[in-house]
Amino acid sequence: MAILLKNIINEKIREVNALTDVELMKSLTKDEIIITEGKFNKILLDLEILGLIKVTWVTKDARRLETVIIKEEMDAVEEQNQEMMEKDYEASFPGLENKELE
Repeated sequence: MAILLKNIINEKIREVNALTDVELMKSLTKDEIIITEGKFNKILLDLEILGLIKVTWVTKDARRLETVIIKEEMDAVEEQNQEMMEKDYEASFPGLENKELE
């Protein structure tokens, strides 16, 4: 089963968290993956649209590729439920807060 080129490129970027497009192209060539510049740019654009990477221009000819870290947000109800569960768990050990550990 062939691995999609998009997945290979995404994995290479994730391995180092950030690199330039030139470094990525050299890494692909080293792994004997030959790709045209147009296809390379299309894959980078697709990954950026999907929200997997962030592409910023460093110089006129070089781009910096970074992985996007997705932070999970808890809503207010989930936070309250989590706090209540922690309090209930702590309350299930009566008298523990009054005893000193030796």
